[in-house]
Amino acid sequence: MNNGATIKINVDEAIMSALREDVTSEDITTNAVMREPRQGRAELICKQDGVLAGIGVFRRVFELLDDTAAFELYYEDGDKVSEGAVIGIVTGDIRCLLTGERTALNFLQRMSGIASYTRGLADVLEGSQTKLLDTRKTTPNMRVFEKYAVKVGGGHNHRYNLSDGILLKDNHIGAAGSVKKAVAMAKEYASFVRKIEVEVENLEMLEEALEAGADIIMLDNMDSETMRKAVAMVDGRAETECSGNVTLERLSEIAEIGVDYVSCGALTHSAPILDFSLKNLRPIEA
Repeated sequence: MNNGATIKINVDEAIMSALREDVTSEDITTNAVMREPRQGRAELICKQDGVLAGIGVFRRVFELLDDTAAFELYYEDGDKVSEGAVIGIVTGDIRCLLTGERTALNFLQRMSGIASYTRGLADVLEGSQTKLLDTRKTTPNMRVFEKYAVKVGGGHNHRYNLSDGILLKDNHIGAAGSVKKAVAMAKEYASFVRKIEVEVENLEMLEEALEAGADIIMLDNMDSETMRKAVAMVDGRAETECSGNVTLERLSEIAEIGVDYVSCGALTHSAPILDFSLKNLRPIEA
């Protein structure tokens, strides 16, 4: 998220939308106690152990509100942080620090929570051939932030959106009439540079997908015994992805079976936040 164009195109607009959600006309509380501009400083403090993600977004919130905002940061995305650690110091117009506080913390807490949760699962897969993927089960209008947080935590991104790749799921197959027909239609429609992934629920569907020439097979909600048989059937003819009922307890076994990828919607839909506070706000004496 360091690319300037990416920030302006995808990030600034989303941040401004979040700020507008929080301030429809004015921050009446701040305006009541701070009538004139005045420089101040506050500390960003971590309240739980975890992995930091989104410090650049946190920073950008205040930069959009106040062109005098400045930062002294002691950690960067991907760093492990501990309860009580001072992550950095923010200085700027006190009114902007107060108005942007909750929006900035919301982004940081959400992103750091996802990175922390992802790191816990990615560590289990370390040393294996299996890569951990996210899904499109993201918070509306937060996908760019949440998928970035997955990468910070050591995971990998599946397709970003519906324009990003072909994934024939059960309802696509039902609409087409069969796995074979769905794959054939996808090959006819899409550019030759596009890979075709097919979701299968049993070994019969798997055989049909392989015969049709699918590039990636998603083994959906299979028990471990069936998954072993599926990987043996594929035998390198396609890449394999495990999806559904992926838990921390099952990860080691899934990796041992030898699938190429394991996708986990929980990375973005169930990760708890990592708690932070902006504390000790004080005016800076001239």
